[in-house]
Amino acid sequence: MAGESVHTDRDRQYCELCGKMENLLKCGRCRNSFYCSKEHQKQDWKKHKLVCKEAESGQSTSDGKGKPAGPEEGSAERAHHRATPPESSGGSALRPVSNHLKPNGQTRTHPQKLAMECIVPSMNKHGICVVDTFLGDEVGDSILREVKALYQTGRFTDGQLVSQKSDSSKDIRGDKITWIEGKESGCEKISFLMSRMDDLVRHCNGKLGSYKINGRTKAMVACYPGNGTGYVRHVDNPNGDGRCVTCIYYLNKNWDAKEHGGLLRIFPEGKAQFADIEPKFDRLLLFWSDRRNPHEVQPAYTTRYAITVWYFDADERAKAKEKYLTASGEKGVKVELNKPPDMNLKEV
Repeated sequence: MAGESVHTDRDRQYCELCGKMENLLKCGRCRNSFYCSKEHQKQDWKKHKLVCKEAESGQSTSDGKGKPAGPEEGSAERAHHRATPPESSGGSALRPVSNHLKPNGQTRTHPQKLAMECIVPSMNKHGICVVDTFLGDEVGDSILREVKALYQTGRFTDGQLVSQKSDSSKDIRGDKITWIEGKESGCEKISFLMSRMDDLVRHCNGKLGSYKINGRTKAMVACYPGNGTGYVRHVDNPNGDGRCVTCIYYLNKNWDAKEHGGLLRIFPEGKAQFADIEPKFDRLLLFWSDRRNPHEVQPAYTTRYAITVWYFDADERAKAKEKYLTASGEKGVKVELNKPPDMNLKEV
């Protein structure tokens, strides 16, 4: 895959009708839309014909009667760097962008280019974006070493639930977590990851819906110890605490979902399909944090590491703080903002 550029049309690399992303066929007329079968192309033709145009080469494969041109095999690039489709029928998988690297581990693709050509269009269309080979093996290995060292020192505690007692949380989430600001000794590479996330979000800012991002949380470093625990279906920000974008970096080498489990399954609001994301090494995932994206971590049967950062919308965060201060000032009233611990604002 060396030398392959970021796909500017990544949001089209799936069946226009059902969202499937394996063994795609390409519309032989416009060469821009994809289908998993001729049957799905025919079913979608009434809608697709309104936007279908002949390829720039001028070669038309239409039969001249307004019927869909027979799909042809998709380009070779479709067969690599793809999220594994879910086992369940009705599921959909997102095609990750491959972010290629220079030898020193710096991204060849400028953060602005990656943001504008991939993250912004994908988030605004799907509410989810997957980027593979985000930092490269060398940097990813360094981050993984730091995470493992943190875990071995016993700094991780059971993941907590908002507005629930700690002894009730184990039935809902089985991860162990620690919070990292980025200035701690031995966390230099984790800090580097956070700065690269910030770079991407900074270039997306003002273009992700109506959000104006002005800060983020500390990094939550999480470990599922591989004992079959996961995290039941939930929403990160169901009550308007300010979080708008969830950003997760995965650190799991040679991950095989069939053997290891641990899929992140997202149930986008209003869609029949779900999206399964494998927690693969050096993979970056972004999605809306609110009720549009309920999600779950399926039981993991080997150690699973991830680093999560949440980004704040300025207006929603300000309103949440005002609500908290007003309510907490009333006699005898305690209010939880549905936020994880140590969710300190960091300017972006």
